[in-house]
Amino acid sequence: MSETTTNTAPTGIQRMLEKVADVVIHIAVLALLGLVVVQGWQVFARYVINDSPSWTEPVTLLLLSTAMSMGAAAGVHTNRHFGFFLLAEHINPSIKRVIDALVPLIIATIGGFIAWWGWVLWLDGLHIKTAGANLPQSVNYLPLSIGGALMAVFALNRVVQSLQAAASSADSDAEGDR
Repeated sequence: MSETTTNTAPTGIQRMLEKVADVVIHIAVLALLGLVVVQGWQVFARYVINDSPSWTEPVTLLLLSTAMSMGAAAGVHTNRHFGFFLLAEHINPSIKRVIDALVPLIIATIGGFIAWWGWVLWLDGLHIKTAGANLPQSVNYLPLSIGGALMAVFALNRVVQSLQAAASSADSDAEGDR
């Protein structure tokens, strides 16, 4: 919903998730660069040497699925996904804390469904080969499944951070009342 910041030092798990998020972003960037190279080769081969390779379409779809899934997971980690940030500035702080914990739970649930069904679809098409490339037909679902799982993990970390922020806010409010 909004940037949730805590003044506490990051835990070992949060540091590990930061490193995982960095790797995820690098994978997404490499997938985008791969898209440029593969599509560049496709255009060159088709229009310059008049010999269009058949492998570029399935590889492009895999790279696109990877970039999209990893980018979405990184967006959850950095809290740069869709949100009503202006609304959050004008609501009661206690309601805002509830929403800050509820939104990541919804995202984690969606990420869990994406991970589960992506995995089911990945396994379902392993025995079928794609036309033009020696890849399973369902290869595009593997990054979707991994991205969904990462979305769920990153969103659950957001829930923990929002609950820690709420607890520290409640502690500071209690000290202020003394």
